[in-house]
Formats: sequence, structure tokens, C-alpha cells
Amino acid sequence: MKYNFDEIIDRCDTDSVKYDDLYRNFGTTDVLPMWVADMDFKAAPQIVKAAEECCKRAVFGYTFRTEEAKQAFIGWVGRRYNWSVRPEWMSISPGVVTALCVSVRAFTEKGDKVLILTPVYPPFLGVVNDSERELVCSSLIIQNGHYEVDWEDFENKLRQGVKLFILSNSHNPVGRVWTRAELERMGQLCCKYNVIILSDEIHADLALPGYQHTVMASVSEEIAACTLTAMAPSKTFNIAGMMNSLVIASSKDLLDRYNKVMYALHLDVGNIFGHVTLKAAYLYGEEWLNELVVYLKGNVDFAADYIQRELPYLKMIKPEGSFLLWLDFRGTGLTHEEVGDILVRKAKVALNDGIPFGKEGYGFRRMNIGCPRSILQEGLERIKRAF
Repeated sequence: MKYNFDEIIDRCDTDSVKYDDLYRNFGTTDVLPMWVADMDFKAAPQIVKAAEECCKRAVFGYTFRTEEAKQAFIGWVGRRYNWSVRPEWMSISPGVVTALCVSVRAFTEKGDKVLILTPVYPPFLGVVNDSERELVCSSLIIQNGHYEVDWEDFENKLRQGVKLFILSNSHNPVGRVWTRAELERMGQLCCKYNVIILSDEIHADLALPGYQHTVMASVSEEIAACTLTAMAPSKTFNIAGMMNSLVIASSKDLLDRYNKVMYALHLDVGNIFGHVTLKAAYLYGEEWLNELVVYLKGNVDFAADYIQRELPYLKMIKPEGSFLLWLDFRGTGLTHEEVGDILVRKAKVALNDGIPFGKEGYGFRRMNIGCPRSILQEGLERIKRAF
């Protein structure tokens, strides 16, 4: 490989949430951080160079997303997903979570129903509850060795007057890269019941070898007309701290409604490093990304093999995308709280608690394996010794 993903990088004392905010979240600092969903790899050299050149100018005034940056993104999604995007379809958000919050306020009123598929990334639940909307959950089910949509329940929930469906595509935390057929079925049902789709596609670029991400809005013009897509280079290129995301809608009405709330909150400026690194990522980051997903696939395979051999009480369904494992600890025979205590106090490993992802997360933990393989091995060995 041209890029060294085995390099150990000391991230302590860098104001990192993942490393320097452990005490507030786990009550101790003596744990191996495998929780927050950013990776322990250096960004692609081309991205670093763009940030360094910006620094050398030593002027950090107001900035904006250039036409060149927009065209870089348009070229990226065109090549990778056969998705044709026009510049006038594009808007901005500091982060995808912010876009979720803005969208809930733009497309629904207080008391309106918003549907999500659980277990799912906790801010999905938070932006609905915090905005005083009614949260409607449809539980994913395990069939054929992976998580699938409960189609009967999904449609039943839609017909109850849901106004907005928030989709995690690809899905965090269960690792599904939804197929085109699945997305088409979701989209057609939303069109049938006049439900707007907000598709969070922040993990799109991290589909693992053997899987292909499909953009919901690319499935059909009918589905695109009721879909708002949120994307970002943050997870892909490990630049989440740059806070620069994209919001895309071919429907002028949807984009105008989104922009009305976004501009009212004055979230449109962005930061200078976010703009320059976004452009560099989409122009020059493809080679780095191609090597990254191969390395991540190796980590997934390593973890699956280790768990099968050494941790038979754990269950893991191999993710199809991203760098997150959804681990089922129920086979230990311990309560959810007892598992959490052992992980922190004995194993000295910090994983995400499953319950904030929805009631389906009882007994589960999310592990971030976007790290050098030696760190992944150390984390698994700590869990083995503790249990």
C-alpha cells in the first residue's frame, strides 16, 4: 500500500472528543477509545497540503464554497454513483446532524410524526424529540444473516400520517449498504404516502469491497422529487472537525424550504478550512480512499475471525460499509449494565452504549475499528481477558 494505515498516532491532548473527553463519558481516562466515529488515521496528504497552504497565507477571513469545489463534488458523485447533480441543487450545513435538525424544522410542525429505522445513530432520535415532533420507530429485523427492513411495519407506520422519513444510508450502526431494490421500495412507499425523505449518506463513500452504495435520489426522478440528501467528506476522509457538509435536492420547493430555515439560523458561512479540505478531498482523495476501504475490510475480517475463535459469547454481523461494528453481548448472560461495567472497569475499553441507538440496542455496543490493526487486536484481547 502507498499509505500507512498501521501508523500509531498519539491523539491525546489534542482536544479530541474521542481521546480527551473520556472522563465525562466513561468516568475514567484509563480506557482504550473505540467509540466516537472518527478514525485514527492521518488524512490524505493532498488534504493536509491544502490545509497547510491555507495556513501559510495567515489570513483566515470569511469564505465561501467556490464553484470549483461544487464541481469537484459533482464529479465525485457522478463517477462513483452515476448521480447527476446540478450546482443549483446544492446547499450547505456545518455538519450532517445540523442538516437533520434544520430539515425536521423545515418540513414538519410541532407534533408531526417523523419515522426512523432503529437501531440508528442517536442524533436521529434527538433531533426529532428536541424539536417536539412525534418520534415513530420501525425496528429493523435480522433475516438471512443481516438486518433488513420489516416492510409490513414500515408501511403501517407510514400510513399513520408520517410527514418525514429520516434514512441512514448506509446504515449506522448495523452496517447495511442498502441495495437499489430496497431503496426503491422505501422510496416508492414514501411517495405513495406523500412522505418527504431525508437521506443521510455521510457513510456513502465507505462501502466495503463487494458492495456498492446507491444514492436514494438517484433511484428515480419521482423519488428524487421528494428527497433531500445530506453528504460530507468528513467520515470518508477523517476530517469531521472541519465541519463542512452538503445538502442536495433536485426539488426547488424542498431546497427553498430547507434554505429558509438554514439562512434564518445563519448557518451558511462555513469555515475556511472546511471549504479548502472539501475541495481537495473530492479532487484528489480517491486513491487514498480506495486503499482505506481495503484496509477497513481487513479490519472487519480480522475482528470477525477473532470473535468467532476467541469470543464465542459475542455475535457480530459483518458490516457492508464503514468502520463500525454492532456487537451483541447478550450471549454473556449478563445484564446490559453489567456488560458496560466490565468493559470499562475490567477490559478498559470504551465502546458506545447501544441503548441510545434505540430500544433495540439493549445488550449491544458499537465498536469503532477505524484504527491501526494493532489497536483493534489490543481492544479485542482486552475484552477476551475481562470476560
